[in-house]
Amino acid sequence: MIEVKNISKTFSTKQVLFDISCKFEPGKINLIIGTSGSGKTVLMKTLIGLFAPDSGTIIYDGRDFIQLDRDGRKDLRQDIGMVFQGGALFDSLTVEENVMFPLSMLTDMSLAEKRDRVNFCLKRVNLENAHKLFPAEISGGMKKRVSIARAIATNPKYLFCDEPNSGLDPYTSLVIDELIHEITLEFNITTVINTHDMNSVAESGEHIVFLHKGAKWWEGTFTEIMNSDNKELHGFIFASKVMQSFKKLYLKENA
Repeated sequence: MIEVKNISKTFSTKQVLFDISCKFEPGKINLIIGTSGSGKTVLMKTLIGLFAPDSGTIIYDGRDFIQLDRDGRKDLRQDIGMVFQGGALFDSLTVEENVMFPLSMLTDMSLAEKRDRVNFCLKRVNLENAHKLFPAEISGGMKKRVSIARAIATNPKYLFCDEPNSGLDPYTSLVIDELIHEITLEFNITTVINTHDMNSVAESGEHIVFLHKGAKWWEGTFTEIMNSDNKELHGFIFASKVMQSFKKLYLKENA
């Protein structure tokens, strides 16, 4: 579990995060949602240590991330996997080399051990025959799967995904959602996802944190969203006609 307690962050004179407290639970898809500029990305980057908060604490299963020394943070980062919005694959490296990269950086595995782990991870994301291909030779959906394989290569306890469905067609988005959900359950990972994808919210959002103007405005499950009277939350979730129709159908079926 990741516990966020009273996190605030200011850049120059602009405060971006306001006293945010929430929890992200293991074995579940934890979503951070909100409009552009609501602070989602800043919160995620603060959680993984790319930004230092001005105040507050971040607890990873009893470990206070803010108070850890350099060696302590290095140890914790071995437990963290990250799927970046654009995939962030190295263009000059093959798929195999991309997945192997964190193993070379963070572990003392032998080359044979690293190859075995790469084979396992690529098989897990259904890319068994892509080892020698370069990023330019594979599709957007395949790049996301390579990024997921790289993120789980170190067998992380915590998985962070920044807009994993960005730029993907609806079908491929569903495939990626299902893959992340399966891996989360299979390895009991604490998975945290930033997303604008309302389908992801409806289908896989087991625990949701809604940010509004840098503050935590609401926290709960998707079912609880349907029964909430939070004006800003409903304005965000049900902005599209598709989601409005979904809401009407849901309320009718659960009346």
